[in-house]
Amino acid sequence: MTRVSALGEYLRYRSALSARLSEFAILVTAAEWQQSVEWEIHAPIAMKAGISEAALDALWSGGMPPNLEPDHQVLYDLCMELHRDHRVTPATHERAVAALGEQGVMDAIGICGYYALLAMVLNARQRTP
Repeated sequence: MTRVSALGEYLRYRSALSARLSEFAILVTAAEWQQSVEWEIHAPIAMKAGISEAALDALWSGGMPPNLEPDHQVLYDLCMELHRDHRVTPATHERAVAALGEQGVMDAIGICGYYALLAMVLNARQRTP
């Protein structure tokens, strides 16, 4: 895990996405993997960045958050297609590039992959009662 820490440091603190978008992508991933440690760390950060509690509740319960702003909607669609379909449609990719820029799209994909990796590691080590 030491070797992936540089990627994590970039994605958390230097990506092309704002904190509001980055934290949203992290929480989409944490919710998809039902990773409570990631969720507990990032939900308060996301709320400070302006993501509503209603949006967080919807994400954690597996639903699409209501009344998403356009940049959040395209980011949600991008992340969900990656997580659920394991690919992104050309239409979603085009919308994402228009909203987030090419580097923003690549960073969003990186966030999904990095936090999925962390979720796998944490879920594999989590003890069940």
